[in-house]
Amino acid sequence: MAAQEDRRIQRTRQLLRESLLALVKEKGFETLSVQEIADRANVGRTTFYAHFSDKEELLLYGFGELRAVLRQRQREARTRQGGRSERLFGFSRELFEHVNDHRDVFQAMVGKRSGAAVQHHIQSLVIELVREEVKFVLPPSRARATQREPLVRFIAGALFGLLGWWLDEKPHLSPKDMDRTFNQLAIPAMNAAAPAP
Repeated sequence: MAAQEDRRIQRTRQLLRESLLALVKEKGFETLSVQEIADRANVGRTTFYAHFSDKEELLLYGFGELRAVLRQRQREARTRQGGRSERLFGFSRELFEHVNDHRDVFQAMVGKRSGAAVQHHIQSLVIELVREEVKFVLPPSRARATQREPLVRFIAGALFGLLGWWLDEKPHLSPKDMDRTFNQLAIPAMNAAAPAP
């Protein structure tokens, strides 16, 4: 019974999230009401509030799912055969794919308060993922924290900057192209900070 209830909860949350994304594309986030989101999902306001406190919480809900998927890709990359370079940044292709899949949503929110919140969450997520990569390459015994954090910020800033540049200026490049570009720039920086084992 609990598994069926869990599936029902997941299905309702997914419906609400899909409704929100569709409406953001149509009319932006700021003017949306909870009622419009609930109506699009074909659920009542009470059901909406049983899952989320407001539309901002619903907007950020997807980041938990994205974080889990990116962390999984990162773990999978660590088990690959080959040298260190083949095992780094296993999450980046998936991140570019996600941004590409939701390009119209991101563009509808640019310059808005909600867009700033989304940018902040993506930036925090990128920093968290890159920090894990740096720990993988520069464990605490091999470098002081003061040496690791500048590298984290440098690579995370580069990735975040590439995402913005891609969205704004180079939409014809594929996620695969962008991932290749990021890795060509980031892996040498990582290797320069961490001599080969």
